[in-house]
Amino acid sequence: MKRHRISRREMIEVCISQGVLVAGIASVSQGDLLATWLQNEAKSQSPTTPEPLGPFYRKGAPHVKILRQPRDPGFPLRITGKVWNTRGDVVQNAVLDVWHADFYGNYDINGYKYRGKIHPEADGSYSIETIMPGHYQDRPAQHVHYLITAPGHETLVTQAYFATDPFFEGNVDKNFSKNGVVDNREHVRSVTLYEGDATAIAAITFDIVLKRS
Repeated sequence: MKRHRISRREMIEVCISQGVLVAGIASVSQGDLLATWLQNEAKSQSPTTPEPLGPFYRKGAPHVKILRQPRDPGFPLRITGKVWNTRGDVVQNAVLDVWHADFYGNYDINGYKYRGKIHPEADGSYSIETIMPGHYQDRPAQHVHYLITAPGHETLVTQAYFATDPFFEGNVDKNFSKNGVVDNREHVRSVTLYEGDATAIAAITFDIVLKRS
């Protein structure tokens, strides 16, 4: 099959669409334009896909990133990640509203247990200290809810899941969509176990990619 050769005009259009300001465009070589285009293609990322908000979202969560207490039942969990946009840029001033069920599969609908607002660092990184959520009948896969807002970007509602969850029967690729519970394979994250100061801790990485508004 004959490959389409990218024209100078097409490269310029792509550079402009990616927000690249090309000064003195008439004097820019095709090689420089191609390098710029390839650089921005390498940085670009697909947006994180949305998932349902669910019935248990509650406004007014406290601005905390440590959601668990020392004697809480449940396996300790650390979630880390970064907040980017589809151009590959770190998103500034994002707020992550996070909530999930307790060890027994219950949501705190009167207070703010296992609910918090997280403000990422200047480099876009964030971390959450909590527990592995429990299972409940309506949504039998363990999950953590996210609602992410940021200036100049579309609001995103999504969820993170765990590859170690018995719901997936040891084969996430085959079973992630079982019973229509999980919409997107990419949201099922690998779990790492390591020794903490006093006990073992589970950890996942869940990066967020936002669309510009």
